[in-house]
Amino acid sequence: MRLGEVGHFSKNDEYITPFEAWAQIEKFIPKNLTIWEPFYAEGSSGINLQQLGFTVIHNNEDFFQHNHGDIIVTNPPFSKKKEVLARLKELNKPFILLAPSFMLPSRYFQKYFKENIGIIVPSKRIEFLQVSPTGLVSAGRPSFDCLYFCWKIFEGVQFI
Repeated sequence: MRLGEVGHFSKNDEYITPFEAWAQIEKFIPKNLTIWEPFYAEGSSGINLQQLGFTVIHNNEDFFQHNHGDIIVTNPPFSKKKEVLARLKELNKPFILLAPSFMLPSRYFQKYFKENIGIIVPSKRIEFLQVSPTGLVSAGRPSFDCLYFCWKIFEGVQFI
């Protein structure tokens, strides 16, 4: 499924993660792993991660039919969060997922990810972007907070 493909995602899912949101968590993403950014949108997310020095696979293809890279770093379509979580569990690879904070205590999240979860809290509410005829423009800040949900990222890390 590709963002914006007719019949798959709602119009409300076309929110693009700005460069600053990925730069904020750069230090938490292992540099030695190839990132798969599976939700293409208009392509800037993969470019942003590459600009931060990562090796990135970012193709305009169906997340539910493909499997690339060593780690998934993405902002998935929120309307498909349950299906995305099921697929992430099936793939069984580390991920950093930018998603609404209200997902953490939900039954569907807890069903798949009860252990090895880390959370990175952004320094401020993320101002997402949208595609317009003139390029990317501010979509404003959503009425809810987003967190970076990390799975199998901090294994073996000791915090003091």
